[in-house]
Amino acid sequence: MAVYNGRRFLGEQLTSLLADLRPCDELIVVDDSSTDDSFAMLQSLGDMRVKPVRNDSNQGVRRSFERGLCMATNEVIFLCDQDDLWRAGKRRAFVEAFGDDELCLVVISDAFLIDAESRQIADSFMEGRAGFRSGFWSNVMRNRYLGCAMAVRRRLLTAALPIPSHVPMHDMWLGILGSRLGHVTYLPDTWIGYRRHGGNVTPSSRRGWGQMLVWRLQLLRALTTRLLALGLNLHHSDIDSRPVMNANTTTGETP
Repeated sequence: MAVYNGRRFLGEQLTSLLADLRPCDELIVVDDSSTDDSFAMLQSLGDMRVKPVRNDSNQGVRRSFERGLCMATNEVIFLCDQDDLWRAGKRRAFVEAFGDDELCLVVISDAFLIDAESRQIADSFMEGRAGFRSGFWSNVMRNRYLGCAMAVRRRLLTAALPIPSHVPMHDMWLGILGSRLGHVTYLPDTWIGYRRHGGNVTPSSRRGWGQMLVWRLQLLRALTTRLLALGLNLHHSDIDSRPVMNANTTTGETP
């Protein structure tokens, strides 16, 4: 989890998240030099699973997540925002999806949208993106890799880190690279409440076409460079043909 001045929603998120984790799990929280009492709140939790660290200066969301990913020690690594809500059973559903497919590197679910008062305002994030698709070209116009609804297998990080400084966002990078190197499993259930409010890092409105084009060109360049460094070839014709495994899941019990 990356945190920056997140005290308003952080307690509610941590309550939902920690209730779903097991004693052997860890929650690495990177505070990006907050100016509110977020870090003090994290330090006061008294839960051995919570491992807060603080950036000496503000590094931004991409570098904060990169630091957290580098610190993670378990096989399955969830990405988490400071202001969303987990549904009970999310951990189990995602871990089981990885267990069902050894080639799966990324698991992503749908999410319902909530407002600043935790009221549901939309049933499906992916419905607003015309459904989920995993490939590069499918995400050029509308990115579907929503980090707070994603988890990755540890071996993807060997290829993905460090995150190139010029890619638009860490989640888009991890998702598209994972789809190229392995399988992506999509869970159509809404396993989180994705909060939309004025302080979101990801804007609710779309960027201008010029900025979108620059970002996508930078992403393609970074992807090509990384795949060549890994000894792989990038064939534009088959980027969108990587497998997407659709898993129909039901709400599990809290582990």
